[in-house]
Amino acid sequence: MNIPRLIPALLLFLSVCTQAADEEARKIVEQYLAEHNAQTARVHIMPITDETVSSIMPSHVCFAVLFPQFPVGIAAPAPLKSSNILAVKNGKVEAITDMAQLETFMKDNLKPVTNEREARAAAYTWLRLSQELHQDGFLKFSIPETELAGDTNQASGKLVVEQNGGNKGDLSVTLRFSKGKLITAEEKGRIRPGIRPICQATKLTDPDPIVRKMAEKDILVMGRSCREYLDEQRAKASPEVQQAIDRIWQKILDEDW
Repeated sequence: MNIPRLIPALLLFLSVCTQAADEEARKIVEQYLAEHNAQTARVHIMPITDETVSSIMPSHVCFAVLFPQFPVGIAAPAPLKSSNILAVKNGKVEAITDMAQLETFMKDNLKPVTNEREARAAAYTWLRLSQELHQDGFLKFSIPETELAGDTNQASGKLVVEQNGGNKGDLSVTLRFSKGKLITAEEKGRIRPGIRPICQATKLTDPDPIVRKMAEKDILVMGRSCREYLDEQRAKASPEVQQAIDRIWQKILDEDW
């Protein structure tokens, strides 16, 4: 038997199986939302596919579920909030909507930590999931590898907000273990959201030049992150406003906002 030749085929098989499992989990999430009367037309459902998360919690497939609040908020049906994590295991969904629920979920499902690598993975996983509970659709995050540290007693890490559109801040977490099992999680820090789309696109043709200038400045500061908002506004705008939106979007692209 030629083992090296079998390895690529095995990896492909595992990839196909994983993809099928993820697709099935997504259907379960969509069914869960339908059962809770969620208005799914604008709801964002995004799989959390990080290998680190999967390695430390292999029994779950997790999804970030966001009910956008800008420019017009979508009501999230109970027990959900605007930003959520839905974790699927054995066909069942567990909703995580705040830090207390995230801590309980991690305590119940995190693999026992037996070495430094797994401790760092646990800290990363907490931050990767936590960021989705802070997400409003306009934030970008990073988890610097240099900030991850840990052993079988304690792990720590930091989540950093990318500074664009006025967004800034960071979050740090400290996890403590006993015999490899998570016993406490402490998160500190603050995230400061920047400018958000409200009605700026409709003000690009306002009779007042000061209002027009303020609207344009806000849109430029938000940059590419407001593409979806601009598309939505353009679809229902007058030809004059459409032209103004096209001009400001081209400016965003040309000047790399």
